[in-house]
Amino acid sequence: MANNKEWWKGAVIYQVYPRSFQDTNGDGIGDLQGVIKRLDYIKSLGVDAIWISPFFKSPMKDFGYDISDYRDIDPMFGDLEDFDLLIEQAHARDIKIIIDQVLSHTSDQHSWFIESRENRDNDKADWYVWADSKPDGTQPNNWLSIFGGPAWQWEPRRGQYYLHNFLTEQPDLNFHNPEVRKAVLDNVEFWLQRGVDGFRLDAINFCYHDAQLRDNPAKPKELRQGRGFSEDNPYAFQYHYYNNTQPENLAFMEEIRALLDRYPGTVSLGEISSEDSLQTMAEYTSGGNKLHMGYSFELLTKDYSAQYIRDTVSRLEEVMTEGWPCWAFSNHDVERVASRWDQTGNGGNPLQVQMLSALLGSLRGSVCMYQGEELGLGEADVAFEDLQDPYGKTFWPNFKGRDGCRTPMPWLHDAQNLGFSKAKPWLPMEARHAKRAVDLQSDSASSVLNRFREFMAWRATQAVLQQGDIVFIDTDEPILAFYRHYQGESMLCAFNLGAIEASLDIQLDKATEVDDLSHHTGNYAEGQISLPGFGCFFAKC
Repeated sequence: MANNKEWWKGAVIYQVYPRSFQDTNGDGIGDLQGVIKRLDYIKSLGVDAIWISPFFKSPMKDFGYDISDYRDIDPMFGDLEDFDLLIEQAHARDIKIIIDQVLSHTSDQHSWFIESRENRDNDKADWYVWADSKPDGTQPNNWLSIFGGPAWQWEPRRGQYYLHNFLTEQPDLNFHNPEVRKAVLDNVEFWLQRGVDGFRLDAINFCYHDAQLRDNPAKPKELRQGRGFSEDNPYAFQYHYYNNTQPENLAFMEEIRALLDRYPGTVSLGEISSEDSLQTMAEYTSGGNKLHMGYSFELLTKDYSAQYIRDTVSRLEEVMTEGWPCWAFSNHDVERVASRWDQTGNGGNPLQVQMLSALLGSLRGSVCMYQGEELGLGEADVAFEDLQDPYGKTFWPNFKGRDGCRTPMPWLHDAQNLGFSKAKPWLPMEARHAKRAVDLQSDSASSVLNRFREFMAWRATQAVLQQGDIVFIDTDEPILAFYRHYQGESMLCAFNLGAIEASLDIQLDKATEVDDLSHHTGNYAEGQISLPGFGCFFAKC
């Protein structure tokens, strides 16, 4: 692992979606005490840090990403004493805590917005993005919300529209106002003073808008490939040149970094979704004075091929010459990878899932693993009447929303609600997850869970995987192969992304295969690596 101040370089970060992790107070919703209860389990995974999705006070229109008080815990999750105990207990186990910060917008129930909307001359009048209508009363421009429809909402008190890039209940802050930036950073520092180790910065490229409110240009139909939104969403019909990713935001990244530099060992991880997310990741992590890490939706798509993964990672390597990447195959916003990239049609093949975790852990950068990924959980089927996600309700049935990846964790295969809660869960348990429950997998040496633990424990001893550079080999489908190099050490990593045996012609001199790792299922003989379906090959060269 890197020096302690740069512990995040090559780290494995485990994302906890607290609503669905563990309920301890019997209301059907997970809570901070539930995270504390499961810290030993998280420690057993061999991860370095936990990223916890929002638990702040919120009306929960977007399940915590609409914050009404940045400095308090929503009662459904607990209180500040619970959070302080979580920090204490995690640190006692040498686990870092990263928390979400949603800086670009607030809830419409936040005291700032309640004051701002009253009239045009109050103290917070310029804290949000307000604009006059066009002469015919329509919206100020053609900007659209990711969640459907115009990104502008009329407010009769002011006789103006306000901007919301997401839900109507999530008004965008005006970062052109220095008072807003200061207040936002003061909220961030509140959590630094409570001992957090870093922040995952939600939609961080959305902080600034084009001050001239210029229209976004139309995007040709053949280019409407969504990153975090579906192609039938009108949001995909535009190039989003003006409603996010503005040049002024780079200076704000420097302000964030200057704050974190006053708390050595803390880290910033930016979520970036722009017209060219890889280029934006490079810009936002450049110079050593902006974000520490960035991640995008580029490997959270339906695209599944050796060429796509190779081209995506290679392009980031080409443009990100100074920053540090972070890769993820799953999170709380996309279909679970076991289903999304499933090659066998059964909602998650254990061998494929094991291979994908090893592949993710072998790429250059840090790693985000979403809760349940270590169990090989597939996407849950959630009936329309059980949907909670407003995104899914709007775009059903073409897009079923994000609830399918947010159903609660299965802890005990034969317990009420699979051990998640004694009350009816906020989302239904997925019956098919029972056979992937933690208790069953813990008892099986060859389970996806125990293979995950084995791989992460091995990876933690391999500086070449945590810190090394990456050089891809030009391979035919379905094989993805690359070298990692670090301080005179080299390791060859090869993966069969397909279900049937495949081979790679390559000359290896003085190579030592990693025979003591269960993931290593390929073999090398006479200039050829043979890989079974979903097989892996590791060799020190």
